[in-house]
Amino acid sequence: MDAQAVIESLDFTLLNHEATEEELEGFVSRANSSEVGAVCVFSEHAEFVKERLNPEIKLAVVAAGFPIGSSDINEISHAISSAVESGVDEIDVVLEPRKEENFPNENELELLKEMRSAAGECVLKVILETPLLQEREMRAVARMALAAGVDFIKTCTGKRGGCSDDAAAIFAYEVMRHERAFGEKLGVKLSGGIGNMDDVNRLTSIVNQQDPSIIKDGSRRFRIGASSLLDSIEGKS
Repeated sequence: MDAQAVIESLDFTLLNHEATEEELEGFVSRANSSEVGAVCVFSEHAEFVKERLNPEIKLAVVAAGFPIGSSDINEISHAISSAVESGVDEIDVVLEPRKEENFPNENELELLKEMRSAAGECVLKVILETPLLQEREMRAVARMALAAGVDFIKTCTGKRGGCSDDAAAIFAYEVMRHERAFGEKLGVKLSGGIGNMDDVNRLTSIVNQQDPSIIKDGSRRFRIGASSLLDSIEGKS
């Protein structure tokens, strides 16, 4: 990917509950001037950001706990529904992993189904926190999430480990596998410790080895979540 394609696939992120209006103003101004694909903020900042964001840039919010996701289905449903009602375009939500050997099971399936229902027509990106998972768990929960109707499977929050090469490969493969089995073209969001074009080039090469159509289809199927990557691309400190 060239730098412009990365920016168009970027979920430019500011996740700080204590962010001031001045910080949010600067964040939105930067997003507008760089013409990023989307911005991602906490729900309480959605209205402020939406009023100032260029309409062609998607507004995503993180709902129902971050970096530790809620396990309460009612809390999850209410948080997502409230975000949708505020007029956002996309929802990012953590499916909190369990340490039990039976993860994932019907508990996770019910949560995923409720996430999908509550998100309505909004794009739903479910964070599967791969740094905490073994390969079997990554594959199982990715398949479950895709079957439940999420639009993107996202590698991690970045708060409990970064996006590994293995996670990128596994998620790209599982999206490819799902398309072949069910005919649905779903997406991958890579997030966690992606700070420069070297990281991007390495990870996108891994995705392309599994299924080049994911990145070729653009931001509809491929996203990068980052807060500092834009600085690196544009040469700003």
